[in-house]
Amino acid sequence: MKRADKILPFVLAVLLAATVYGLVRTRVETSTPPGYGTAGGGAPGQAAPVDQTPLLTAQALAQTPTAPEELTFAQSALQLADQEMDLAFASALLDATQHPPALSAEAKQIQARLQKAEDGLAAEQAQVAQLTAADAKAGPAQKDALDNQLELAKATLELRQDEVDDAREDLIRAGGDPQDRIQTMVQQHQAASQSSDSTKVNVSASIEPHGLVQRFQQWWTLHQKQLQLWRAKQEAISTAANLSANHDSLEAHAGAQDNQLATPAVPAAGTVPTPAAAGKATSPSPDQSAVKLEATKRRSADRRTLSTLDKRVSNEQQLANVYGQWIGVVAAEQRSLANRGLRGVLIILAIALIALFIDDWIERLVAKMSMERRQVATLRSTTRVTLQIIAVLFVLLVIFGPPTQLGTVLGLAGAGLTIALQDFIIAFLGWFVLMGRSGMRLGDRVEIDGVTGEVVELSVFHTVLLETGNWTDAGLLTGRRVTFTNSFAVQGHYFNFSTSGQWMWDELKIVLPSSQNPYPLVTAIQQKVTEATAEIVRQAEQEWRSAAKSRDLSSLSAAPSISVKPVAGGTEISVRYISSAHQRYELRAKLNQAAVDLLGAGHEMQPVADSPKPALTTK
Repeated sequence: MKRADKILPFVLAVLLAATVYGLVRTRVETSTPPGYGTAGGGAPGQAAPVDQTPLLTAQALAQTPTAPEELTFAQSALQLADQEMDLAFASALLDATQHPPALSAEAKQIQARLQKAEDGLAAEQAQVAQLTAADAKAGPAQKDALDNQLELAKATLELRQDEVDDAREDLIRAGGDPQDRIQTMVQQHQAASQSSDSTKVNVSASIEPHGLVQRFQQWWTLHQKQLQLWRAKQEAISTAANLSANHDSLEAHAGAQDNQLATPAVPAAGTVPTPAAAGKATSPSPDQSAVKLEATKRRSADRRTLSTLDKRVSNEQQLANVYGQWIGVVAAEQRSLANRGLRGVLIILAIALIALFIDDWIERLVAKMSMERRQVATLRSTTRVTLQIIAVLFVLLVIFGPPTQLGTVLGLAGAGLTIALQDFIIAFLGWFVLMGRSGMRLGDRVEIDGVTGEVVELSVFHTVLLETGNWTDAGLLTGRRVTFTNSFAVQGHYFNFSTSGQWMWDELKIVLPSSQNPYPLVTAIQQKVTEATAEIVRQAEQEWRSAAKSRDLSSLSAAPSISVKPVAGGTEISVRYISSAHQRYELRAKLNQAAVDLLGAGHEMQPVADSPKPALTTK
């Protein structure tokens, strides 16, 4: 056994133990990860009057795929974020009312122009009303004059209205209109409220993942969602810290103002207040009363602001708590997916170990069999490949899960197998062709793709020939086995020289010296060949005529022909005759023997026989 084969089971066992440990760890319920902590420092400047980040964050999380276990937390987050938005708008409106922005020099000029235009507008409205009443009471003599004055007053009124509108728009652009700012906030609040009311939690039914790939995809989705929840929780904690700092600062400022208002004026030492002075001290002047009233209103507004800040801090803390609990639920789902994924890894490792055990067992079993070495190697290779394929299929099922659309998968698998196994399919069809009437049988002499031999095996997928060499005239066997897939019977062609109707032409050559007269030998040889092939010629001509019934083959003759031609050093006699494929070598030997006998009959004649093996053809 190789060293790598010994190390592999050990490595798989170690991985198996690590996987079991991971399964135990993922089953243990751990506490929710701690928060990131509160962020110090003031909140950055905001472009919008009210920061809607908590509501937008809750809406974004509600739109993500949410399990039924997360529904309560998603709804609570939306509700708390909506409350935070209402409180933030209320605080912003109170601040805009109590602390209008300081006007710039340009805004002050525009405000003065607006006031002047409004005064002119009021005067024109009063004049139009006066003229309208006078016109209604006027007689016919004064009617026309009053009508003209009324029309002029109305035109002037429209001009004044345009001046007021223009001045108001200029003041809005300069940021000096607190009412417009408040109206903008109100519109934003209404739009945000409608968006919050229309937001629905995207509850998705939990689908059991099949395979490690789907489990990893779900785990990664939950991981991204958990990161969003951590960011949302951090934002809530940071916002609560900032609001708490603002509350403490405002409370300290309000306390200082209360102390100033509550401290009475102390007279100088050694002085005795007169009754008149005492009366003035107990009866404040109208200016002092107005100042005190304004201070009291500011204190009331500050207290409302402090109360709103308290509610917002509590709301943000609750929101952070909800996000923390939500993170715990998502983390539990992640642990569940990780546990099931580790189970899949455990199954894969178990499959690998079982496959190694079965492979080792088969190897020991095959080694005990009394078979040839080649057969043992073939059987061992076949079993190992089969076992590996089965193991890989099981591993793929664990990784990707069972197919959900069985019909489509089977169709695609069938098409893939058809393409991959097309040679075997064609070979199987070729076997039916070879089993037919024009096929071949065991023991036939055939030629396939230029290889000539005797059929020794004819199976469903392949044909085995025992090759006969072309280098010998007798066609002796070379001892080599040549295997062909049966696809040649469909896609190619083959020659069978052992069935009826397989006729071929052969040739006998004799070279005589130039001193020898060839004609007596020509006559004798022609007579011998004619006698030896008479029956073969008759059968060949009969089969040719019956095979081609639609054609006239009466002129076709299979009789032997002889030719004589001069060559270097003498005369060459060539006799061409028809022969049956399976009797070719016997007939050639018989004619060669007859030629030798004819040459031996004369003492001067020294015949030379040269009969190379011709190419196998069909006629």
